Amino acid sequence: MKQGTFPVLKTQELQLGYQSKKGTAVVSGLVDFELNTGELVAVIGPNGVGKSTLLRTLAGVQSPLSGTILLNQKKLNSLSAKALASHLSIVLTEKIPAGNLTASELIALGRQPYTNWIGTLSDNDLTVISDVIKSLDLESIKDKSCYEMSDGQLQRVMIGRALAQDTELIILDEPTSHLDIYHKASIFKLLRTIAHETSKAILFSSHEIDLAIQLCDKILVMQQDHCDFGDPCTLIEKGSFKSLFPSDLITFDTQTGSFRIQK
Repeated sequence: MKQGTFPVLKTQELQLGYQSKKGTAVVSGLVDFELNTGELVAVIGPNGVGKSTLLRTLAGVQSPLSGTILLNQKKLNSLSAKALASHLSIVLTEKIPAGNLTASELIALGRQPYTNWIGTLSDNDLTVISDVIKSLDLESIKDKSCYEMSDGQLQRVMIGRALAQDTELIILDEPTSHLDIYHKASIFKLLRTIAHETSKAILFSSHEIDLAIQLCDKILVMQQDHCDFGDPCTLIEKGSFKSLFPSDLITFDTQTGSFRIQK
C-alpha cells in the first residue's frame, strides 16, 4: 500500500450470482481484492463472466450469494441508503432519462444526498458543481442539453455527476463503451488523473484491456473459475492475461503487454 493511502473497499471470498425459483446461478470464481484511496482499478474479463454483476453487487444494487464487502471497514449491508450515497457514487451503463437537462443540471443531481427535503442547492453545493465543471473542462457545454451532446461529452458529464457527489469511491460500468479509441484513452487518462490528484478510489469495468494495462494502478481479472488481482506487471508475469481467450485466435504478448491476432 502506498504511503498515505488506506483501503476504501475490500471483498472477502465474494461469490456472485443470482437466486431464482430454478435454483442458484453462480457467475464467477471467488472475488478477493482491495481498493485503496488514489487508485484507478479496472475490472476486465470475457463477456458473461460477471463484471457488471460485480459492480452492481459492490454498489448494493443486488446481494452477493456469499462473502463479505467492506466499505470503509464497515459491512456494506449494514449501511443505510443515505449513508451509502455519501460514500459511494455509481455510473451504470443504463441510459438515464435526462430529457432536456443541461450538463450543469445533470451534474447538480450528484448533490442530492446533501440537499434539504425540497432539494435546494446551498452555496457550497453550487461551488462544488462549478468546481467540477471547471475540472472536467465542461464550461463550453454546461448549458447544453444532454440530448445534444456527443457520447464522449455525455460520459464526461456523467463522471461529473459522480464527482459532484463527492464520495471516496466511484464505480463506473464500461465508461468508454460506444467511444472511439481517442476518446476511450481520454476517459482513461481523465479517471487516472482524478484518482491520483483527488485521492478518490475509482473502480470501473472495461473491455479495453490494452489501455487498462497501460494506465491502471491495478487490475481485477475475472474468469469463470477464478479471479486474479494485482498491478499490471505482476499479472503479466503471472500469465493472467494469457488464459483469458482461446489461443487459436488471440494470444497475449508478454513483451509488449498487448494482445495479438493469429493470422
